[in-house]
Amino acid sequence: MNTAKRIYNVLFISVFATMLGLGVVSPLLPIYAENLGATGIWLGIIFSAFALSRSVFMPIIGRISDRQGRKWIILIGMFAYAVMSLTYLIADSVYSLTAVRFAHGIASAMVVPIAMAYIADFSEKGKEGSRMGNFSISMFLGMGVGPLLGGFLNDAFGMPSVFYVMAGLSAFATLLVAVSLPEAKPGIFTLPGGKPVPMSSVLTLPSMRGIIVFTLINALGRGGMMVFIPVFAPLIAISPFEVGIVLSANTFLMALLQVPIGRVTDTGNKVALIVIGSGIAAVALAAIPFSGSFLPLLVITSIIGVGGAIQQPAIMALTVDAGRTIGMGTSMGAYNTVFGIGMIIAPLMGGVFMDSIGVDAVFYVGGAISLLGTGVFAVMMQRSARQGSGEDIPGPG
Repeated sequence: MNTAKRIYNVLFISVFATMLGLGVVSPLLPIYAENLGATGIWLGIIFSAFALSRSVFMPIIGRISDRQGRKWIILIGMFAYAVMSLTYLIADSVYSLTAVRFAHGIASAMVVPIAMAYIADFSEKGKEGSRMGNFSISMFLGMGVGPLLGGFLNDAFGMPSVFYVMAGLSAFATLLVAVSLPEAKPGIFTLPGGKPVPMSSVLTLPSMRGIIVFTLINALGRGGMMVFIPVFAPLIAISPFEVGIVLSANTFLMALLQVPIGRVTDTGNKVALIVIGSGIAAVALAAIPFSGSFLPLLVITSIIGVGGAIQQPAIMALTVDAGRTIGMGTSMGAYNTVFGIGMIIAPLMGGVFMDSIGVDAVFYVGGAISLLGTGVFAVMMQRSARQGSGEDIPGPG
């Protein structure tokens, strides 16, 4: 097995195990938080704490990985995942649970974005969509199987079993990376004269500006879905296990469609795919309050998954292409940071709408904001194309 294939296989399995461990708590964390006395606003704070720490640390960690190597960062992050999984069990208030989520977010900043940068290092020119789409299966499958497994474990063995399983999966991923993953060679990206490419390059590169604007507004629109579907579900008599099925269907579809859509992305219009996929997901998101029962909700969230699957490989392909100029860790860190900022604001915003108007408003507003983001992105990319979107930053020195 050649080195590139070995790296791909190790990271695929490791990220799948890590995301599976993280996914098992997704349908249960809102319930766990409400048992500790969390209101709608506190639910938003608890979920936003994870995204806040990711957003603060991802640009820094991504930059370090471009210069100092990637394996040791991933290894420390996965070990921290395992440890933090057990600290959920000792959280006894909304304050301590928020602190656990913040620390867990730091660990997350050291795993998925750096693994994505590692894979992107080996993505051939013109095959970014299929390569990153294939790797994204590990994340979507992990997050898809996770809620289903979490609902089953909670019903069969109680909520503590969910956190033990999360810790065990993260420990397995840590061991696999330690034993089997070779270190990446640091890549120094420089301007003429040998000066390092500055962090500000993520704002001067036309493609990254489009990625940042779309990712932020799209995350603002859809960021509350995973948080508030478990809150909305009891209103239409859906059990925690059925919530797990609903959330799993969304991510399963995204996983299954990554390979064919990734191939289309390599030869198709990336901007058009992003606009189409985001538009589909936004309309379906706004339709959630009309579901009324398990089966319609399952269909609607599945449509959201299809929309997400259409846009995801194209966004990642654009990010990989930018990474060849400014550094893969830097571009992946920027993408994930902006997404994280949206995920910080979205649950808080959703919590305000839930407490003041009702949980239905979370989905109406989310769909409207997603449509807005899609339109803004399309206009930005159209203007960039008319002006001739030459890269403002030279390639690696």
